[in-house]
Amino acid sequence: MRLRRSLLLALAGAALALVPGAPRAADPAGPPLAGAERMVAHRAAYRLALDQVRANSNVATARGAMLYEVGDACEGWTTRQRFTLSLNDRDGQEVETTSDYSTYETKDGRSIRFSLTQTSQGAVSQRIAGEATLGANGSGFVRYTSPEAKEERLPSGTLLPTTHTLRALAEARAGRRLLVAPLFDGTSANGAQDSTTAISAWVAPQVIERFPQLSTLGSTRVRVAFFDRNSAQGGSASAPDYEIGLRYFENGVADELKMDFGEFVVNGQLVELALTPSGC
Repeated sequence: MRLRRSLLLALAGAALALVPGAPRAADPAGPPLAGAERMVAHRAAYRLALDQVRANSNVATARGAMLYEVGDACEGWTTRQRFTLSLNDRDGQEVETTSDYSTYETKDGRSIRFSLTQTSQGAVSQRIAGEATLGANGSGFVRYTSPEAKEERLPSGTLLPTTHTLRALAEARAGRRLLVAPLFDGTSANGAQDSTTAISAWVAPQVIERFPQLSTLGSTRVRVAFFDRNSAQGGSASAPDYEIGLRYFENGVADELKMDFGEFVVNGQLVELALTPSGC
């Protein structure tokens, strides 16, 4: 038993500015990100638990934890995401996967440095590292240093992960419901993924008893489907590799996650939250 895909896109997605109801290729720089000044540095801890098992799955149980950190580095955003997920199959076999993923993304959304290390049963199963740069139209290149030194082209309209979060929030406040774009975040050794993001209506502030620092903030729910650009069926016409649902608050914090890997679904619940000073 093994995980077919990483969980590392769980707090990311991809988005382009769209005419409501009609996807179009917009300026990759996008409209001004009005939410940029609201994004906060923070540290969030999540408890992961099995939500649903489908008929074709051999998964019996799943449990884990994830720590997600965002830092304001003045000229850029840093992120670090660490998680552990343990799966048991119906025969009682257990597989434990851990990941440590970090990025530095410039605030203009034009470049990213990334590093990912995954282990399975205590042994390193994957390392990915490198950097990517984008031009004015969102096209560019990623230069990998691991698992091998190589260069891949990134298609026009590519967005980076923190830029996506800000763009998704801006689009939600503008009342737009569908966003489509290639995404590159460094969790794949094969360049960008295609993605489609469905956005729910913007919700006014409501009481969040466990995390009162979120009670004064508006929020939205998004569902992001990720597709292999090299799929024989081709991009978004095929079934997604996996999907992730989140509730995002306007400061970039997510308190509820739902990760759908086809055979099984994992829920993530925020259990600890600390807002951290930026120093800028």
